[in-house]
Parts: sequence; structure tokens; C-alpha cells
Amino acid sequence: IILCSFSLKIASNRQNNQTNQTMKEKEKEFEKIVREHKNTIYTVCFMFSKDNDEVNDLFQETLINLWQGFKTFRGDSSIRTWIWRVSLNTCISSERKKSKMQTVPLVPLSMDINLYEDTDDDSRQIQMLYNRINRLKPFDRAIILLWLDNLPYDEIAAIVGITVKNVSVRLVRIKEELKQMSNQ
Repeated sequence: IILCSFSLKIASNRQNNQTNQTMKEKEKEFEKIVREHKNTIYTVCFMFSKDNDEVNDLFQETLINLWQGFKTFRGDSSIRTWIWRVSLNTCISSERKKSKMQTVPLVPLSMDINLYEDTDDDSRQIQMLYNRINRLKPFDRAIILLWLDNLPYDEIAAIVGITVKNVSVRLVRIKEELKQMSNQ
């Protein structure tokens, strides 16, 4: 009985060591993937908020969702596509939750200068475009964001879960909506 108990304990320790080693390998792989794609995650988060604290919260929430889904990622799509999809879904879900909650108006702090203000024409044009994009519905915002990041239509379709043809049609409509906003 003692020998059997000892053998079981050794087998259990080996299994724990293998599990710990596998977990550390997964953590290292996940860290590498996050380092490679953190700009993508931040880009999505910044499209859903301009508040640095909220962007950081969205980033953290996205990392949690990525980590939770990492063990079940099958590789049916590229890791980049998967990260886009998880990031977008996290931000869209957060925005839905936010719209359901009552918000308390913030009292703005009085400052004489804007540290982030760019005064050249290109910066103003880009800022105007992003202001218009922020007025779009979250799903349309996601599609135009992916298009602006030069993703091909098939990858955009895979990320947002619609057909390639639907991506094409939606982009035409979104661009038209953005043009209408510029005329207002």
C-alpha cells in the first residue's frame, strides 16, 4: 500500500510539473502575441473612447478576453484576425453596457491649452475624419476602422462575421454617410 501510494504521488507530481511547464509556455506565447499586436488592440480601444483611463480599461478587458479564449483558439483564422474580432467584440460589448448604465456628468477641468492639439492641416483633417467615424454605429465604425487599417475585404468579413459582398456594400454606405457628415 505504501509503495502504491508513493507511485501515485510521483505520477501526480510529474503531471503537475508538466502542467506548470505547459502553462508557462502558453503564457510566454501569449505575451509574445500581445507584444506583436498591442497596437491593433489599442487602435480598436481608441476608436471607442478618447479617455485614456477608459482606453486602458478596454485594453485590459480585451487582454482578459484574449487570454480566456487563447486556450480554445483553433487557428481557423489568422491570429491577427482573431485579435481584431475579440478586440472589437470587447469594445462593442463595453459600449452597450455603458449605454445601459446611467452616467453622471463629469465636471470639466478648466485648462487654457490642449496638449494634444495638432494645428497642421493634415492633423486637422485626420481629427475631423475620426470625429465623424466616432458618430457612426459601432458595427459600421468597426468595418471602416478595419478598412482604414488596409485589411482585405475577406479578412474584414471574417472578423465581423458577414459576407465579403456585405462588407463591400456596407463600406459604400459608410463612406456615403461620412461624406454626408462632412457636408453638414
